[in-house]
Amino acid sequence: MDDIVRGRLRDAAEAPATGETTEVLATAGAAVVEQILSGRLDAPVDYLGTADEWLVVVAGGAELEVAGTPVVLTPGDWLLLRAGTSHRLTATRPATSWITVTAPVAPARPTGPGG
Repeated sequence: MDDIVRGRLRDAAEAPATGETTEVLATAGAAVVEQILSGRLDAPVDYLGTADEWLVVVAGGAELEVAGTPVVLTPGDWLLLRAGTSHRLTATRPATSWITVTAPVAPARPTGPGG
């Protein structure tokens, strides 16, 4: 049974009133799957990821700025942020649930003679 990992998402109502909580749901190789439960933000939060990040809003909603462009996410909306993409979380609705999958960027393979 070690080949199967099973779980259940936490209910969005368990989100804190302010800030967020993060739980690792699974790992596969170097990829990490997390659930984030967000409450109200006290202030915008800036990010500059070192890994590719795919995210989907399961419940609630969020407003971001991605490379200076406003992005509004509602349940079912997803976004792929490549490593090195600056983004700012500007607002979240109370009881927002997200799923994120992060994966480090593989180093470039050498090309040319010997590579």
